[in-house]
Amino acid sequence: MFIRSCLWAIVCLFICASLANAKIVTVDGDSVVDKLTKLAKYTADPNPAVTRVLFTPEDMQARSYVKELMREAGLSIREDAMGSIYGRWEGSDSNLGSVLTGSHCDAIPLAGMYDGTLGVIGGIEALAALKRSGFQPLRSLEVMMFTSEEPTRFGLSCSSSRAMAGILTVAELESKLDKDGRHFVQVARDVGYGANSTQAMLEAAKVHPGAIDFFVELHIEQGPILEKENLNIGIVSAIAAPSALSIELTGDGGHAGGQLMPDRNDAGLAGSEIALKVEEHVLATGSIDTVGTTGLFEVRPGAVNSVPRDVRIGIDIRDIDGPRRDDVVGKVLDSAAAIAAKRKVRIQSHVINQDPPATCAAAIISAAERSAAALGLSSKKMVSRAYHDSLFMARIAPTGMIFIPCRNGWSHRPDEFSSATDIANGVSVLAMTMADLSGGSFAGDRTEL
Repeated sequence: MFIRSCLWAIVCLFICASLANAKIVTVDGDSVVDKLTKLAKYTADPNPAVTRVLFTPEDMQARSYVKELMREAGLSIREDAMGSIYGRWEGSDSNLGSVLTGSHCDAIPLAGMYDGTLGVIGGIEALAALKRSGFQPLRSLEVMMFTSEEPTRFGLSCSSSRAMAGILTVAELESKLDKDGRHFVQVARDVGYGANSTQAMLEAAKVHPGAIDFFVELHIEQGPILEKENLNIGIVSAIAAPSALSIELTGDGGHAGGQLMPDRNDAGLAGSEIALKVEEHVLATGSIDTVGTTGLFEVRPGAVNSVPRDVRIGIDIRDIDGPRRDDVVGKVLDSAAAIAAKRKVRIQSHVINQDPPATCAAAIISAAERSAAALGLSSKKMVSRAYHDSLFMARIAPTGMIFIPCRNGWSHRPDEFSSATDIANGVSVLAMTMADLSGGSFAGDRTEL
């Protein structure tokens, strides 16, 4: 017991010494909000809503503004073939990979002004704050704006980070068409990106081994936990990944008065039963981290006096535990087949995607915890249940995420909101975490982080 107490005392002294020697980096939250507000002006719908679809005029205006901010921060800018934008601050050791941060600026229709954009604008400000503080990076520091994190235009989330990880195929990308029947590279070429072929574009976007040593993304929580628990910072330990299912059901339909109940094969009722089975199988896991949503339910012909003939349902099942999620997916598909047989409807089921979850890197979690503690901020480890580019960056390099509270947990809606204070806290933690991971030092300080 005595030896254990002594060891714990030594550990505590080491932590306290580290925090005492840590350089405090802070930012002006109001300034970041001003930049986010200006970025929000580039929208197809009036503020407070933000609608910014990939490669539209609004998206291109936002890109120009992001590059303007990168230049003001003294960063060197490059853009890849898919349209991702990088701002780089060279470190003193070119043999090491970079510490990269970033997020996205595209927005689904009628969204808010903080989702994704905080990680881009906040990332630029984090690097600018480190420069102002006299930091000298060992590993290069980078901030980026990912392309097409939202699936709005082509029906595929996180297109550029998938390509960076080398897991996006030509067939998959070219099978995703916009409303005009065009695929990604065709539209990208119209705005100055792309390549001679989809294959060439994907090869150009792929990250070379060793180019990135760490990736950390700043984001609003998109959930209510931090606000409810009155905490400043969330440090993500794992990122859940969804499995998306599409199920099409076909009955015979008929007139609501003419079709007697014993003779019906009602596709609508079959779909409703399947939706309830999704809930049942998810709850049966006993895990709070397993969630399932039947978010799409289309009924045709869609008349009050007609028995539903065709139904298409979209199901999202996600978890931080891949095998557990996949077990739920299998049970839902089995139940759907059994329900279709019982109700004598025809069924077609498709698994659209089934990406693996990601575990965040211990080194980044520790760096973020140290940074929050040095700033006097409360924090907790938590799970990200939303989809982020970090999910795919984890296939490239050790990855982590930093969350800040958002009002009521609301996101993807016009009244999405995070306070200037919370934004300043998040950007400060990001800056100090990146400094820690870079291994550099502050001017006049011989102690490397």
